[in-house]
Amino acid sequence: MNIGLSSCFIAVDDHDKAIAFYRDVLGLEVRNDVGFEGMRWVTVGSPTQPDVNIVLEPPAADPSTSPADKQALAELMAKGLLRGVIFVTDDVDAAFERISGAGAEVLQEPMDQPYGVRDCAFRDPAGNMLRFNQPRKE
Repeated sequence: MNIGLSSCFIAVDDHDKAIAFYRDVLGLEVRNDVGFEGMRWVTVGSPTQPDVNIVLEPPAADPSTSPADKQALAELMAKGLLRGVIFVTDDVDAAFERISGAGAEVLQEPMDQPYGVRDCAFRDPAGNMLRFNQPRKE
């Protein structure tokens, strides 16, 4: 039996800023852009991974979310505590230069980790932490 990843979700508070970051800075393709009941979901993904999708969704995508829960989610998102994604790259230093050069908030410059990767980290426009890993060559 095979199990693989199909989709993951990242909460964003401004889809246009998120698209500009994920498409224009990271180079992901926009696969879908859907509005429903005043909310919007945008699906992006790497051209090299056509079966893996990242869905950029409102922080309170469930229409039955209470006003208090919406406020709590907005506060957690503002602190960068809702979600994070780890990307893999074949050149973490080049990724760092491209992403930091576009003005993304740097959380960690490229460094070798004891668990076998070289990585760096940023925040996206909504405050989500994104890490970029490059497996070290032995």
